[in-house]
This record gives sequence, C-alpha cells and structure tokens, in this order.
Amino acid sequence: MITLKRIGISIASTIGSLLILTLILTIFSYFNLFSPKVVSTFKMIIPIVSLFIGGFLMGKQSIQKGWLEGFKMGLAFIIVLFLFNFLGVHMTWEWKHLMYDGILLICSIFGSIIGINFKRKN
Repeated sequence: MITLKRIGISIASTIGSLLILTLILTIFSYFNLFSPKVVSTFKMIIPIVSLFIGGFLMGKQSIQKGWLEGFKMGLAFIIVLFLFNFLGVHMTWEWKHLMYDGILLICSIFGSIIGINFKRKN
C-alpha cells in the first residue's frame, strides 16, 4: 500500500505540473505574448520538466535504485503517450518521436537519481 501511495504521489505531481504548465502556456498563447515558434518549443519542454519533477519526487521517496524507479515512471508515461498519439490522434510513427521518448526517459531517470540523493537520512 505504501508503494502505491508513493507512485500515486509522483504520478499526480507529474500530471499536475504538466497541466499547470500547459495552462500557463495556453494563457500566454491566447493573449499572443509568445510567437508560435516559442509555443512549439515550450510544448516540447513542458513534458520534460514535468517528468523531471515526477522523477525527482519518485527518487526522493524510494529506498534504493533511484534510476530504476525513474525508468519505470518514464516508461509508463511513454507508453501512455504512445497509446494516446497512436490510438487517439492517429499520428504516424517517426524516428523523431523515438528520440523525444528517449529524452523523456532520460529526464525521468536523472530526476529520480537527483531525488534519491536529496533524500533525508533518518
């Protein structure tokens, strides 16, 4: 039960930060404060930052092997993202998507590694 709570908190923080950052970007884009090129750049950066935050919290709550916890979380996020893009939006698969998924996975792993180093020792 403790493991599910730990995973739930980190996934909720990932989704929460993703939604909040996307809402802020949408508001700025609505009022034409950013150019379309800047908006497309931030659309790539927001999931990276969100997965880093979620990986950080996952690593902070894990006991050992922070890289493995980050890998599991990043892999789950990538699977959900792939299913959404493939089944929901009907996007075709390209190599750049594989590269982006790899970057997301690496950011989640790095966040978890840094999070396990910031853990308080009792």
